[in-house]
Amino acid sequence: MSCSSSRARRLWSGSCPSIVAMSDEPKFLRLTVELTVEVLDMEALQAAALAEIRHPDADLADEERTEQAELVASDDSGASALQWLIEPDHVLQLVDHISEIEPREAVLGVEPSEGPSEEEDEEHDH
Repeated sequence: MSCSSSRARRLWSGSCPSIVAMSDEPKFLRLTVELTVEVLDMEALQAAALAEIRHPDADLADEERTEQAELVASDDSGASALQWLIEPDHVLQLVDHISEIEPREAVLGVEPSEGPSEEEDEEHDH
């Protein structure tokens, strides 16, 4: 028996996923995405993040707004700025048939990196 299907993309490793009969019990899946980006213009990245922080729709008290702006401006890695520019809802665009799932929790972390791993370079060189 083969796990492949002409319509399905292979997104798992290891054994075939099993087909489970649907029940009334909720089913949850945790999606983990790792993305390495190269910052080409730190000033533009920080400016975009500061614009988000200062935007009237940002749900921040004045003290929080000042604190976040200082954090973004002083972070030479750009990680604090990038965190302000990624909405967890953006990740949902990676999933087809979005009406069939409902997001329940989103956690976002951004940290400095030494660059793409050698494995990533080999897979994504075009």
